[in-house]
Amino acid sequence: MKVRDVIRVLNAHGFRLVRQRGSHRHFQGVVEGRRHMVTVPGKGGEDLKPGTLSAIRQQSELPRHLFRQGSAGK
Repeated sequence: MKVRDVIRVLNAHGFRLVRQRGSHRHFQGVVEGRRHMVTVPGKGGEDLKPGTLSAIRQQSELPRHLFRQGSAGK
């Protein structure tokens, strides 16, 4: 999954960019009444490694199916 697709998923579920340092973007959002901070590294067109994608999913506590290939924006 590409960085830009992950950002689309986060934005679609209420996460907003709060700061950026270089290519690391920090998003903040509320899921099930709890605030979460999610760090997304890399440039928009890069593919994320599976472990990095898993860490982003865990930080956000969004359902796993949102982070499958081709599900951005759904």
